[in-house]
Amino acid sequence: MNERLAEAFFNGEYSEIYKRFSPEFKQEVSEAEFTEMGKDFIQGVGRFDSSTVMQLNGMEQRVWTSDAGDKGILAVFDESGTILGLSITGLSAYPETDNAFTQTVIISPLQEDGFVFWGGINVLDNYHYEVESQRYAYDFVQEVNGYSYQGDPLINESYYAFGKNVTAPADGIVVSFANDVPDNSPVGVMNEEAPAGNVVVIDHGGEYSFLAHLKQGSVTVKTGDQVRAGDVIGKLGNSGNSSEPHLHFHVSDGADLFASRSLRIQWKDNLQPLKGQTMTSSNVYSPIITTLGKNSPLSTS
Repeated sequence: MNERLAEAFFNGEYSEIYKRFSPEFKQEVSEAEFTEMGKDFIQGVGRFDSSTVMQLNGMEQRVWTSDAGDKGILAVFDESGTILGLSITGLSAYPETDNAFTQTVIISPLQEDGFVFWGGINVLDNYHYEVESQRYAYDFVQEVNGYSYQGDPLINESYYAFGKNVTAPADGIVVSFANDVPDNSPVGVMNEEAPAGNVVVIDHGGEYSFLAHLKQGSVTVKTGDQVRAGDVIGKLGNSGNSSEPHLHFHVSDGADLFASRSLRIQWKDNLQPLKGQTMTSSNVYSPIITTLGKNSPLSTS
């Protein structure tokens, strides 16, 4: 029923949906409350369309959006199909900037495959979306056989992405960097005082890429260095406001992380990678659904 949950929701099958709630989730909301919220939520909706599907670390996350794009459903399932969480919400849209792409053509900032943990143009596919300075940001992890780690999940080295090369996404000049922020340990502890952690900012001619949460001591460039697309600039880490090893990447109209406006990326070959898809270093992404990540969302801000 995972794939037809939105259809069941639209058809008013609230009792059947509620039966699949986990015991913990049922403590948060009663069936009567859920039914009332559901009936109110679907008012004015013609249909719900599937937006993204993501499976990782034993969980599946599905997102649907309304035909008008103004409402969305997010559901989290365990491997048995039990609903661990369900969010119904109104969706904001920013069509003016959604349809304005960078002048710079961007390639993958990773030498190896990068799994898109957050990416898209609604807040359920990309939690950055409501924040202007990071609206079109991506968070990349790596997954193998549906998991982002192997072994102890509290150790950075258990994560497939940790220590992998991070590369310049386009030609440019390094305008700032940080290299001495410790990687968070144990995994799950986050550093809100240095939200970007170790970061490299590259000027591509008035458009600036941010490559954040790099591994402590791994940055190989300095301010003023010229880089070419594909040059290694550091290694992926877990520094800053990060809940597991991943790369936060976005492009802005200025060099200040929080004072600039995020720009929608013009990826090589006009790709539009979304949450749950895998992008390779050559910018060929797999449309086959492979992978939710850990319980806590990856974070930068």
